[in-house]
Amino acid sequence: MSSAQVSSIGEFRVPSVVYSGIGSLEKLGSVVSNLGSRVLVVTDKIMMDLGHVERVSTLLKQSGLEYTVYAGVNAEPTDIHVEEALSEFIQHHCDLVVSIGGGSCIDAAKAVAVMAVHEGYIGQYMGSNKLFDKTPIPLIAIPTTAGTGSEVTSVTVITHTKADIKMMIRQPELIPYAAIVDPLLTISSPPQVTAATGIDALCHAIEAYISKRRHPLTDTLAMSAIQKIVNHIERAYVNGEDLVAREAMSIAAMEAGMAFTNASVCLVHGMSRPIGAVFHVPHGVSNAMLLPTVLEYSKDACTDRLANIGRALNLGDESSSDEDVANSTVQHVSQLCAKLDIPNMKQWGIDENEFIKTLDKMATDAIASGSPANNPKVPSHEEIVQLYKSAYAMDFSFQ
Repeated sequence: MSSAQVSSIGEFRVPSVVYSGIGSLEKLGSVVSNLGSRVLVVTDKIMMDLGHVERVSTLLKQSGLEYTVYAGVNAEPTDIHVEEALSEFIQHHCDLVVSIGGGSCIDAAKAVAVMAVHEGYIGQYMGSNKLFDKTPIPLIAIPTTAGTGSEVTSVTVITHTKADIKMMIRQPELIPYAAIVDPLLTISSPPQVTAATGIDALCHAIEAYISKRRHPLTDTLAMSAIQKIVNHIERAYVNGEDLVAREAMSIAAMEAGMAFTNASVCLVHGMSRPIGAVFHVPHGVSNAMLLPTVLEYSKDACTDRLANIGRALNLGDESSSDEDVANSTVQHVSQLCAKLDIPNMKQWGIDENEFIKTLDKMATDAIASGSPANNPKVPSHEEIVQLYKSAYAMDFSFQ
């Protein structure tokens, strides 16, 4: 075997236990047994209103655990949310964290679980500035969307409210102790959330597959996730009670999460976080806004990989060249965004003049995140500025 065919050593980390499948929430009691005695539930008002927090509370009480609820997380987790939730954790002498909700709730809970045993400000752990050196408080993550995959990842993204940046922190200690992935909990996701989180998961999978840090195990999970998402996301979008589609999307989001946390994300995520921080666009939406433009830019450096994806989606035949299939893959992803009514930045309502003013800062912050360096084609600062401009009014329905 030639050296070109030999894979480098790949690292792979996941939670200690994962329960998935319809009705798997009922396993919460067996998971929390012997882990602690008093739980902080990290969630948001929507989960309270839907009754999901009440169901979790009932299961905790049945297991003999006391609990307190922090429901202050909103669309994007901030350092303020982390400080507030951590204060609740300390005040009520908690020793276990359960999070139910979307990626924002789980990301906030991750920060609480590590900062409960570490000193300082969460932002000090951004990049490689400072490492967590203590075992975190056990966290059980229960996602209610099929998108971020945060329930199985070593990443949290917290907004620094004073600096107006999204802090991407990636360390093994951030992986939850356990994940419970119950598709029944995703039925409550409205169509627009289903679309945005689903494209977010697709972005995770594609970026993991083309990342410079990929390896065979992440490739396997990423490709499986891509196929599930493309084949089921429209069904889940049109009919939220389609349990076959919901289960496929839940598993795909988890697979994509496992793939990207071990292979890393790339340019889309690097550019996406500043949009969210500056213009407060939800993470899944900002990823979707950028995905087709960034794939078109990256295409020449990962033609074979995009062609592999296209062939797995039956976009080419034996006579099709890699270039043709790669082009079809990019077009297919863009048209999928159009079918799911994903808005571009202009349609979202981002003022063009304000957008232009922030381009330099956003490009600088994107590069500083480190994610663009994993892209098959690494852009300069000016190229990132131009990509932002191209994506601003992108027509996803192009042929």
